[in-house]
Amino acid sequence: MFPIGDDNSSRRTFPLVTYTLIALNVIFFFFELGGGDAFIEKWAFVPSRFLANPIGDSITIFTSMFMHGGWVHLGGNMLYLWIFGDNVEDRYGHVKFLVFYLICGIAATLAQLAFSTGSNIPNLGASGAIAGVLGAYILMFPKGRVNVLMGRGVIPMPALVVIGFWIVLQLFSGIGSIANTAETGGVAYMAHIGGFAAGIVMTFLFGRSSGVKQLNG
Repeated sequence: MFPIGDDNSSRRTFPLVTYTLIALNVIFFFFELGGGDAFIEKWAFVPSRFLANPIGDSITIFTSMFMHGGWVHLGGNMLYLWIFGDNVEDRYGHVKFLVFYLICGIAATLAQLAFSTGSNIPNLGASGAIAGVLGAYILMFPKGRVNVLMGRGVIPMPALVVIGFWIVLQLFSGIGSIANTAETGGVAYMAHIGGFAAGIVMTFLFGRSSGVKQLNG
């Protein structure tokens, strides 16, 4: 089951932020590959190091969102951001979507921190922020259909099924930690839960207080 797109017929705006985020993730990954272990150690989020120096290490909360544990991790994340991010961005608007995305990423990192305060293992990945996007998508497009490549044919499937497949993909390719190489690891389980929960909560809040409409569409 390989998702290749969803219904964008109701999209009204160009997904500038979504495409920019994808580009930044790809560029940062090439820096990560070139920098090796030293780059990973410096810019990934390390729970114990952060707690020892929260102010000095705070930048890693953001930089770790743009790092990945390998090509499969990067490709899976960017595919799902490309499919689902544009529709959510269209509903939120560019600026609010960017804020939403970053807050989901922060929530994901802090959720993982709460369960691994003494860990010295670097954590990284856009998975938590993208989990927030998926949470928003479920609320905004509960009847959404996603085109999936199965065998030689393309079949429309419920978004809930495809999002469930994304979670499985993350468990196999993007969960864990990076210790010695840029080809293993990713974010941890609680990061996904934290990001997803943040996406759902903020969509309820933003939907009632701003321009996010048709949450049942």
